[in-house]
Amino acid sequence: MSETTVCPKPPKVVVVGSANVDQVFRVVSIPAPGETVMSMGTTTARGGKGQNQAVAAARAGASTTLICAVGDDEFGRLTRDGLSRDGIDTALVRTVDAPTGTALIAVDDSGENTIIVDAGANAALIGLTNADTTALRAADVLVIQLEIPLDTVSAAARIGRAGNTTVILNAAPIQDLPAGLLADVDILVVNEHEAAHLSRGSSGRLDDSDGAAGNVDALAPVVIVTQGKQGAVLHERGSNSIQVAAPRVTSADATGAGDTFCGALAAALAEGMRVETAVRFAVVAASLSVQRAGAVPSIPQRVTIDEALSTGNLGPDSA
Repeated sequence: MSETTVCPKPPKVVVVGSANVDQVFRVVSIPAPGETVMSMGTTTARGGKGQNQAVAAARAGASTTLICAVGDDEFGRLTRDGLSRDGIDTALVRTVDAPTGTALIAVDDSGENTIIVDAGANAALIGLTNADTTALRAADVLVIQLEIPLDTVSAAARIGRAGNTTVILNAAPIQDLPAGLLADVDILVVNEHEAAHLSRGSSGRLDDSDGAAGNVDALAPVVIVTQGKQGAVLHERGSNSIQVAAPRVTSADATGAGDTFCGALAAALAEGMRVETAVRFAVVAASLSVQRAGAVPSIPQRVTIDEALSTGNLGPDSA
């Protein structure tokens, strides 16, 4: 009798979140209130935090499912087709009686951006079906954010926790969170402003002077504070914090970098990487993404991330 080789199941990530179509305007500088500036060009591409994170997880090597809502319109079809091309399971994508979410994004010459989001169909992602629940319980990692109704976010976290799924919450756009939601979160990913808000810091930055650093460990067992071009700080409850530096690169567009970080982090954790190693993997993925314009178009493939990690070469200005 010949031996049967059993292949390990691929790491599975489920993302519950938003799906938008981004309309991006390139400008010399972000307009101030009351100011009109001329665009140097516009592009239309897929976006939304949920979709971005699902694409990042899939391109980083995870078997990925996205639970989201889109409209029965051109942007909805664009979203479904794009997800399928990235190998993402779309069986749980809902079509609702609302337009697909859209975002208007201005990106300046330094790569900084401002974003205005119309939730559209994302606001109709209410409640989770039996099929959704089955998918959540089967996942290695669940990723949620705050561009969909908070009740749905909380329900997904609760189901994931009950199924022993690792629950990652990216608390953006920032808002006050119910204690019950944080209790179901294993890993909280926030930027400095979001961390200070949740920790009731006063300065908007996470540092010892306003007490935020002393409170961040209480938010979740693992808190990761992203710091843009500085990288990220890993806080594990009961351990010293670890600074994970980002390589130096020239930023063309920061849109979607945080989402790339979250999706890559989820994929790395799903395949069994230690948290610190997964954070380093995610920092490199985000550093690669900022060198290209757009959200989804900038998200790197796994082979590119692995090459950058092994060689340290992230582009002409990496160091």
